[in-house]
Amino acid sequence: MSVTQDDIVAVGGDLDVATLVAAYRHGVFPWPVERLPLLWFSPRERAVLDFVELHVGRSLARARRRSGLRFTIDAAFASVIDGCASVPRPGQESTWITPAMRAAYVALHRAGVAHSVEAWRDDQLVAGVYGVDVDGAFAAESMFHRETDASKLVLLRLIEHLAARGLDWLDVQVMTPHLQRLGAQPILRRAFLHRLARTRARGLRLFP
Repeated sequence: MSVTQDDIVAVGGDLDVATLVAAYRHGVFPWPVERLPLLWFSPRERAVLDFVELHVGRSLARARRRSGLRFTIDAAFASVIDGCASVPRPGQESTWITPAMRAAYVALHRAGVAHSVEAWRDDQLVAGVYGVDVDGAFAAESMFHRETDASKLVLLRLIEHLAARGLDWLDVQVMTPHLQRLGAQPILRRAFLHRLARTRARGLRLFP
């Protein structure tokens, strides 16, 4: 599944905390494209991961048991977003995490809306994932790794955390082969927005 022009729902605007929170409450997220005004997306097909569909294969389960990694929550948000911005990605010449996007999500974190999960090898940050908690629904934005399987393990730690607080699914926005192997599925925009509204109405508290 790839994002197309039909998935764009707005153009322009700012990246203030209030703007971003309002956007996420309506299932919309920003995605800068070089040499274009700021674009806002709500994909016609949205990738979601229902926790009951989570697939942890044998090799990943083995890596999970033997990793020796230490996991934290919100211990190094800025470093996680920097890691996501710096890791090369196939088919992308530059990162969508521009300085303006970085500043915006760091501000969201300071406002208690954006959160990260980190994986450490001793004192070295080896993987991380960050996303946005809007009224008890969580949208995963990006992740990175510097060790094999570390990004998968940090995502599993995020899912464990969210599930322990009553959430049963995760918005992963756009499908990737990695997410598909873990059990993510595409759903239509209307179904996603209905699910988002139902989850927000539950009033879950996902983070302290």
